[in-house]
Amino acid sequence: MSYYKKMMGKNIYLAPIAPRETDSFIKWMNDRAVAEPFGEYGNTISSKDDLKWIYEPPAHMQRYAIVLTEDDELIGSISIHNIDHLNRNAFLGIFIGDEKHRGRGYGREAIGLVLEYGFKTLNLHNIMLSVHADNHAGIACYKKAGFREDGRLREWVYKDGRYVDKLYMSIMEHEFLN
Repeated sequence: MSYYKKMMGKNIYLAPIAPRETDSFIKWMNDRAVAEPFGEYGNTISSKDDLKWIYEPPAHMQRYAIVLTEDDELIGSISIHNIDHLNRNAFLGIFIGDEKHRGRGYGREAIGLVLEYGFKTLNLHNIMLSVHADNHAGIACYKKAGFREDGRLREWVYKDGRYVDKLYMSIMEHEFLN
């Protein structure tokens, strides 16, 4: 499949999300490992209408498909959202869909592309994200990308019969560009 390449990396590129990919997103949003961090696992996702937040993002959000360079395979999604141009900050969200593509550095590469775009093109100063404290792979990835923990909401998320902290992490423009 062909995509419109917005940001190019070594192993992946970011492109606008194509409506033809509905089946992949339905599959991923019904996968607990993917959907739970977004608070979507408790919802039944069965049609494009249930994925409006992916295909019709609000004005303060830019969402991209993460696509492998070698074969144009869609492997996930990344967004920069809650963009506040006045205060020059935003949030980042990301997921890698199929388990076979996780832990291979694709998420880290996609984050690097979005950070460069956010700081150099959108003129942002601070990009923040939230992550569940039990998402050790995600936290390690974010730290490798330069994010630092800013704080936590204690016992904020209830899953599997227990409470988990929610961490907030951020990276500043000068930290990324140096």
